[in-house]
Amino acid sequence: MFPFARLFSTIFLCGALCLSLPLEGRADVLFRNVRIFDGHAAQLSQPSNVLVTGNVIATISADVPEPAGATVIDGAGMTLMPGLIDAHWHTMLARPTADMAMLGDYGFLNILASVEAQATLLRGFTTVRDMGGPAFGLKQAVDSGLVPGPRIYPSGAMLTTTGGHGDFRFLTELPRHGGELTRSEEIHGSMIVDSPADVRMRVREQLMMGASQIKLTAGGGVASPHSPLDVSTFTEEELHAATEAAGNWGTYVAVHAYTPEAIKRAIDSGVKVIEHAHLMDDDSAKLMAERGIWLSTQPFTGQAEDWAGLTPDSRAKLAQVLHGTDAMYAFAKKYGIKTAFGTDILFDAATATQQGAWLARMQKWYTPAEALEMATATNAELLQLTGPRNPYPGRLGVVEEGALADLLLVYGDPTADLDLVADAATNFKVIMKDGKIFKNTLGQ
Repeated sequence: MFPFARLFSTIFLCGALCLSLPLEGRADVLFRNVRIFDGHAAQLSQPSNVLVTGNVIATISADVPEPAGATVIDGAGMTLMPGLIDAHWHTMLARPTADMAMLGDYGFLNILASVEAQATLLRGFTTVRDMGGPAFGLKQAVDSGLVPGPRIYPSGAMLTTTGGHGDFRFLTELPRHGGELTRSEEIHGSMIVDSPADVRMRVREQLMMGASQIKLTAGGGVASPHSPLDVSTFTEEELHAATEAAGNWGTYVAVHAYTPEAIKRAIDSGVKVIEHAHLMDDDSAKLMAERGIWLSTQPFTGQAEDWAGLTPDSRAKLAQVLHGTDAMYAFAKKYGIKTAFGTDILFDAATATQQGAWLARMQKWYTPAEALEMATATNAELLQLTGPRNPYPGRLGVVEEGALADLLLVYGDPTADLDLVADAATNFKVIMKDGKIFKNTLGQ
């Protein structure tokens, strides 16, 4: 059974620890003399004023009267922009080591995740799309104000097949006996399914627990102990069972897939988002564009942190992925594929601190303004695929009247120098989420 009692006791303890960070309430906040990156425009606005009322951007104008009792922040010409969105994050799995996640005490893992949630928010990532892991309890704690952290769009346990990406069993645990749960299944990290009926049941369970979208692993992965990159793990019938069950709940399925075959099979089965796709070819890229399929991918470039904690076998598979990164982004631009930015950082606390630096990597393929748009307005558009399962109705990723007030005040112009986002501690002077100020170093 899932250890609910231990989970909730952990959450309450974590709330007491994390809320030492001073927070301001939801009084009106007036940003004066700021230049705005609205989530779309390639250049900043002229000096403007932005009034936040409650959790919504109420007014944007050159002249905004100061409401009585408002907190006034003089931007002094700095950049006001939307909070960043990571479209492929693992809320529970970014900071622990792989051994700790699979074998460690579950109460400690929750405390560790709550500390990481606060760190994620203070890097300027006000929203994350969680693509696999037991994030429901942490999301509840964040949403209720017990723990500072980003908005979380949870997938719940990722679904995998026997031997697929997400099956972390030792070979000595085979054969599996009926009714047995693996450690990963017990903590709701992943679920092993080997038939359409199993798929439907596990998808419905994740939706019952509050999943906003569903994640399947349609092919092999870099960190997989058993599956090579080239394998296609789910059959079309199994994939279709997932898309049908998710569709009945008004939401969608995203799949982990690198190869053309895994991509095409997923698309033919009704999947709406492909995660990764670094080994796509011209035909699969063209098919994605023709069908309006989203690409949610990561800028793997072979820097030292990309290799952290990998076994020799996983390093060999990562080398294959790295070889395809440039071509993947070239195909995305060639065919105009809807492309989202994410990081997919797993099992490494040091690398998790580099979340913003991974966004800065995007300058290799996109202008700073294009990369910022991807990590704000474009990623927010992807989140809307959740339809009625959207846990945060409202407009995210933009600085517009009526949008939700997730905002960053940046020292400098990130549309000209994207490296600014790599050092949030220095350059993000104010961080606001849902109309609440979580960081303000201006002394105002």
